[in-house]
Amino acid sequence: MQSEAIDTFEASARRQRVLYTRNHPYAATVLVNRLLTGPASEKETRHLELSLGRPGIQYLPGDSAGVIPENRSEAVEEVLRLMGFTGDEPVTDFYGGALDLRKALTSWLMIGKLSSSTVRGWAKLTGNAELTALVLPKNKKNFEDFLWGREFPDLVEQYAVKLGDPQQMFKLLPRLSPRLYSISSSQALYPDTMHVSVRVVRYESYGRKRQGVCSGQLGERTPEGAVLPIFIHSNQLFRLPADMDAPVVMVGPGTGVAPFRAYLEHKEAGCGRWPMWLFFGEQRASQDFLYQDELLAWQKNGVLQRLDTAFSRDQKVKIYVQQRIREQSAELWRWLEQGAYFYVCGDSQRMAPDVEAAVLEAVAVHSGKGAEYAAEYLARMNKQKRYLKDVY
Repeated sequence: MQSEAIDTFEASARRQRVLYTRNHPYAATVLVNRLLTGPASEKETRHLELSLGRPGIQYLPGDSAGVIPENRSEAVEEVLRLMGFTGDEPVTDFYGGALDLRKALTSWLMIGKLSSSTVRGWAKLTGNAELTALVLPKNKKNFEDFLWGREFPDLVEQYAVKLGDPQQMFKLLPRLSPRLYSISSSQALYPDTMHVSVRVVRYESYGRKRQGVCSGQLGERTPEGAVLPIFIHSNQLFRLPADMDAPVVMVGPGTGVAPFRAYLEHKEAGCGRWPMWLFFGEQRASQDFLYQDELLAWQKNGVLQRLDTAFSRDQKVKIYVQQRIREQSAELWRWLEQGAYFYVCGDSQRMAPDVEAAVLEAVAVHSGKGAEYAAEYLARMNKQKRYLKDVY
């Protein structure tokens, strides 16, 4: 009976998901927007709960929420001022719909992170020799350095030019794209809501305070009661095992824990019996232990069989999740030999490769067959879809 119920739930989710897309999003009401990190944390991580209503939309653990962001009004007004427009000028969007320039800059065009195509187009418009030289292939490294930390208003201010036709903005600026956030809840446990975990990006560059386009919006411009346009991004490659008794090992530092919270809720709701092991890492246990109470409760009641944490700033020598994997390598090998599925979510640049190196080392050592065998073993896991990554 349990298997039939799960099959019905997943079939319904597949049908409902196609109703809402990037171009036809669902208007979700924000029920909760609370800070997860402590007051002394160096990071700002938030937990949002969105009402899906009835019939609403449906999702599965491993899916992501696509959020349609808006640019900050201050940034929009700055662009209008620098370009010499009022904002009331009529334009048409990428699909021929009529709107004014202010709305276009708010909801349609990317004025935050500066794109290479925008700079190339701007170089042609201005005819500026310095900018024209910068975009040449031989200056690739300097061009990349120029793009980092700059936004469209910086470009306009530094290399001023007046556009006669505001419609040109649609040729110069890329479309403002949705942002994807791993869903951190199971709809089997919360039928009418969806949870997401968001780290708010803030930094300073070139004398200006910056923030992530979408994370900044969710952090300070999306109070409870606000409406967010969303859709479901299906991730068939990050699903829980069909075998409900297969062990599951999860590595999710920071907001990488989000999909694994959904996995644990799915198990708590009775959708599977998977033995579960979580590696979680952050900076400080007192400030950054995301979902601490829930994780400890799941460990206590047996939903979570093992929990290993790595708080990098709580001692002189920084400790990360890959060190914990090495410390528990013998037990990890035992789980893998029992058919465990291994999941990694989070940073693709350093964390994911370091974790993979630790897994390879564990296999090489505890199999007794060395590095070449470990590489073959991991290749088999990948082929069997037992080593799964959702990294960014």
